[in-house]
Amino acid sequence: MSAALPPVALSLIGIGTGNPDHLTREAQAAMQAADLILLPHKGEDKAELAALRRDLCDAVLASSGTRIEGFDMPVRRSTGDDYLAQVDEWHAAITRCWQAAIARAMEGGLPLRTAGQPLRVALLVWGDPALYDSTLRIAARMQPAPHSVRVVAGISSMQVLCAAHAIALNGIGQPFVVTTGRQLREQGWPPGVDTAVVMLDGQCSFTELLAGPESADLSIWWGAYLGMDRQMLDSGPLAEAAPRIVQARAAARERHGWIMDIYLLRRGG
Repeated sequence: MSAALPPVALSLIGIGTGNPDHLTREAQAAMQAADLILLPHKGEDKAELAALRRDLCDAVLASSGTRIEGFDMPVRRSTGDDYLAQVDEWHAAITRCWQAAIARAMEGGLPLRTAGQPLRVALLVWGDPALYDSTLRIAARMQPAPHSVRVVAGISSMQVLCAAHAIALNGIGQPFVVTTGRQLREQGWPPGVDTAVVMLDGQCSFTELLAGPESADLSIWWGAYLGMDRQMLDSGPLAEAAPRIVQARAAARERHGWIMDIYLLRRGG
């Protein structure tokens, strides 16, 4: 199937956290210039995420002539302790889905708006394509390789979190770490920093720090559904805020079927 694909000019467009106001003018122009936008569907429990992407397209594309093609997002295997192998298999499956979606669009008579040029294909990436996102790695697997790959920077959830709480990301002249919930659980507090931003944490890993000797000196700033009408925020000393956040997170996930959240931890208040 991949051998029949035309040369592809791929655009990976950061779209922020789902708020149309987070789209930069560069992102809007890239969407309007695309021949084809691929939209993933991650199952019925996350159908709202696909709808949000579709709403962004409706708001931006109007009569641009850009075609939208959906595809079902593969589910990553979660059995076993071979995490990197699981991710590798998952990325390979996603690549096949991209190429199948492009082939379907071509079979459906997708016209090239610029004759003789590569097919301009775009994907809409939550936040920023360079921060804890694998779209670039998946793009590198395409066969044949894309004619070109363009990245359009987006507003990250990390930026929106700090803006929502009106806090600075780092102390004066101080470094910070961006990490994952899995790393926080397995490795503990990152060495050499007083500020850690934690992403991709479905297990409230900050609770693992409550038993440590430094827990009394830790504060948290948490946010979920950032930039959306249902945005949720909480902050305070970790020992006080952690139970509230755990409860609020579980209730929101039950109510909506999905949740995207992020938090910042800081030593010294």
